[in-house]
Amino acid sequence: MKHSSLIRTGLICLLTCSAFVGANVMAQDTTVPGHARVNEVNHRIDNQQARTQKGIDNGTLTGKQAANDEKRDANIAQRTSADEAKHNGHLTKREDHRLNHAENRNSKRIHKQRAH
Repeated sequence: MKHSSLIRTGLICLLTCSAFVGANVMAQDTTVPGHARVNEVNHRIDNQQARTQKGIDNGTLTGKQAANDEKRDANIAQRTSADEAKHNGHLTKREDHRLNHAENRNSKRIHKQRAH
């Protein structure tokens, strides 16, 4: 039982690290000219992914914690894309506020995880 748990934890860590390497390669430039609200949300997602990767690198985050952080960031990115599609690539102030609120929650979670 313990052996399979160890293997599962190792696989989660491996998949998480692979996801972050892929995300770092893809997240080179997410700036969209003329879309300040979209750029703000994208920048915050990129920043939080970098913070999570830093936590993995220095050992303050586990693979499972990083996978959860990545899942929340992916959810926000998906919501951003859906909101942009509704308004020809723009975000309304209300959508921007809602997405930033979600980013604030994620930021606090990352901080708490790294502090312990």
